Amino acid sequence: MGQDQTKQQIEKGLKLYQSNQTEKALSVWTKVLEKTSDPGGKFRVLGCLITAHSEMGKYKQMLKGYLNLARSNEKLCDYQKTVSYCKTCLDMQGTTVSLQLNGQVCLSMGNAFLGLSVFQKALESYEKALRYAHNNDDKMLECRVCCSLGNFYVHLKDYEKALFFPCKAAELVNDYGKGWSLKYRAMSQYHMSVAYRKLDRLPDAMECCEESMKIALQHGDRPLQALCLLNFADIHRCRKDADKAFPRYESAMCIMTEIGNRLGQAHIYLGVAKCWLLQKEFDKAQESLHRAEELAEECAVLSEGMFRSRDQGKQLQQQVVKLLQCVEELELYCGICLQTNGTRGCPKCRQSSMKPGFV
Repeated sequence: MGQDQTKQQIEKGLKLYQSNQTEKALSVWTKVLEKTSDPGGKFRVLGCLITAHSEMGKYKQMLKGYLNLARSNEKLCDYQKTVSYCKTCLDMQGTTVSLQLNGQVCLSMGNAFLGLSVFQKALESYEKALRYAHNNDDKMLECRVCCSLGNFYVHLKDYEKALFFPCKAAELVNDYGKGWSLKYRAMSQYHMSVAYRKLDRLPDAMECCEESMKIALQHGDRPLQALCLLNFADIHRCRKDADKAFPRYESAMCIMTEIGNRLGQAHIYLGVAKCWLLQKEFDKAQESLHRAEELAEECAVLSEGMFRSRDQGKQLQQQVVKLLQCVEELELYCGICLQTNGTRGCPKCRQSSMKPGFV
């Protein structure tokens, strides 16, 4: 269902709703939600469903609507909205369904806080989600949380834990996932691949990423395909093979742009810039960094290294000043120990944050 047809069906539902034919309106909107390919239409119809369910006292359906909105904004990298919708979900206590969904809400909130680089709150949310998973014996949720924790520790540069948690997720898939969707295996393999790459175990990284990509292609999972392509490109970059990295970055960018993953686009620009730096193409690296700068403040750190390579002291000084201003204004420091992100590791966090034995 395209944009025009989606709009027509939403309006049809509104007319039914305004004429007190609420059940018919809900039926129309539900079908729109299932069939539309228009992201803007999905947001609008979710709002209609939430309002109608609220007025009818159907809080179970209302809560699911808010959770869907939270997840949608998370995928679109609008993390402030994700946190807001998650908090709304958590405020709707007192029903059985709210307790069942709280773990999923905490997971989405943790992912949003991670996107905002508020690491302490991200870790707290993941720990809560993991407790819900354990208390309800929800192995699927536990698997998803472990994958997110793997991503979390990549950001903290603790690559041993970044590998431990997706490996734990893979164990859950092997032990309990006979009837699960293959996306859980694909997800765990992808996060294992990223950790292996960070540990410079490139053959292992390639093998896991190939397994993840195979499943993503079979199931038409475009977001995962984009992540795998980005990871493939990073692996080739780590091998200093820019000729193989560039076309994969390009393919990843096409999908990231299509699905609206702005954070992924920023990571692609940064990867491309690193490739140009390897080839001493400093002007092209600067261009890529300039594009990334619109999407992610972290590229200022890379700019420092680039200007140092060109021995341009004045520009280097300006870039360092700009970086420090960004750190101060945008609070780009570790949410756990307050050290600046992206400049070095975070040993305090590694010692005090969640131990592998927690799982």
